[in-house]
Amino acid sequence: MELDTDVLVVGGGLGGVAAALAAVKLGHRVVLTEPTDWLGGQLTSQLVPPDEHPWIEEYAAAGYADLRNRIRAYYRRNYPLRPEVAADPLLDPGLGVVSRFCHEPRVAAAVLDEMVAPWRASGRLRVYLEHEPIAASTNGDEIEAVTLRDLRAGAELTVSAAYVVDATELGDLLELAHVERVIGAEGCDQTGELHAPEVANPLDQQAFSWCFALEHRAGEDHTIDRPAGYEHWRDTVAPFWPGSQLSWTDVVPVTLERREWKLFEPNPDQRAPFSIWRYRQILASSNFVDKVIPDATVVNWPQLDYWEQPLLGGPDPAVALAASRDLSLSFLYWMQTEAGYPGLRLRPDLAGTADGLAKTPYIREARRIQAEFTVLEQHVGVEARPDGSGSEVFADTVGLGRYRIDLHPSTAGRTYVDIEAYPFQIPLGALIPVRVNNLLPANKNIGTTHITNGCYRLHPVEWSIGEAVGALAGFCLTEGLSPRKVRNDPTHLADYQRLLADTLKIPLAWPEDIRTYRD
Repeated sequence: MELDTDVLVVGGGLGGVAAALAAVKLGHRVVLTEPTDWLGGQLTSQLVPPDEHPWIEEYAAAGYADLRNRIRAYYRRNYPLRPEVAADPLLDPGLGVVSRFCHEPRVAAAVLDEMVAPWRASGRLRVYLEHEPIAASTNGDEIEAVTLRDLRAGAELTVSAAYVVDATELGDLLELAHVERVIGAEGCDQTGELHAPEVANPLDQQAFSWCFALEHRAGEDHTIDRPAGYEHWRDTVAPFWPGSQLSWTDVVPVTLERREWKLFEPNPDQRAPFSIWRYRQILASSNFVDKVIPDATVVNWPQLDYWEQPLLGGPDPAVALAASRDLSLSFLYWMQTEAGYPGLRLRPDLAGTADGLAKTPYIREARRIQAEFTVLEQHVGVEARPDGSGSEVFADTVGLGRYRIDLHPSTAGRTYVDIEAYPFQIPLGALIPVRVNNLLPANKNIGTTHITNGCYRLHPVEWSIGEAVGALAGFCLTEGLSPRKVRNDPTHLADYQRLLADTLKIPLAWPEDIRTYRD
């Protein structure tokens, strides 16, 4: 089967959905593809509640704010909320600690379906779920078409497009189309970054995690079968880690001090001021009339971080994926047996899978484009900008973000790198490849480094990146311009930024007191 469209978006995570919606709202035909049966990526199929900054209610892009408002409205319409909870404009279904807004991934998936539904009905947006990219055809510096495989039927679909958006979780199109790219860690000798390793190491990549959803039924026994690799994970201790991953022990990411969690109670004497259960709790029974809906949480804790081999450039990605799943199940089995909580019960319904594990692993790091402009630690890191002036102000800003530079332990045997970053802007130059003219990144594959990826990889930033590239493709199609021309011509850049700010309601600059904010 062959199709022709204006914009092809490969990958249905938050960046992909945002890109598709922006382009179709600007009047263009869009094809959106996704390898799973849920849109939403890290928010849904990877089971990761949103990591958000403190100003998200006031400074979210309008599209992301719409997503959040619709999720809250979904709970108000469909759930037996206590009246005072339903009336709260900042309704938080899960009361998790990681964010002020934690909710079920399947609700987010349902809401994303609602958001694309009218555009699908119009025929201007076609969505192909369970399709993965397998090839890309190029002509010089242009991508002409991408071929995808239907994972259910095995048939192939080839889509030709004027613009191709790579919103895949690992930057798959960068490899398929031979786009100049980087994997792993750049060296300090290349970037001058304070926290980069001395020399580049492509195999130095952040751990990934295979998350799962749980509830606890006291007095019941839901112990799973003993996983094949249980003894390996129980008895192996990484040189940079304080003990076995099958334990309540980890480290404080900033100070690397050892700490001990408790499942259901805080342990402040051990630098664990809340229970680990509450960390990513997505349903809080106290929100519902007569507590008819039980507490549920997502396990995305350091115990699941898989760091034995990388997904990109390693010996066998399939082995790494299988081992990650085995680690996650081994930790669950340990909690049910040695830790004494047999009532822990997987919630396959919350994960949308048969076994209760997420549809896909939580990916923290991908292939990254070699970009016209690369964001360095020197642009956003507090320690790297010792004059206290806040983050770099980019003339080509296309959106905002804020998160610490948070790197999980890596496949090169490095522990956490968790350092403070100022609230930052997303520069357009980081979204434009050095050579290819019609490919745009919309996930963790933008022009950041291994270090700065640590603060540009979270939910609201990914959405804003996607909106910016979807709008850029639409603007270029309408005006007959190239992305490079838009960035490098002040008049075109100003017109494009007005489109973002006035039409799509995307904030482009932080107030000075926020831009210079420190924890």
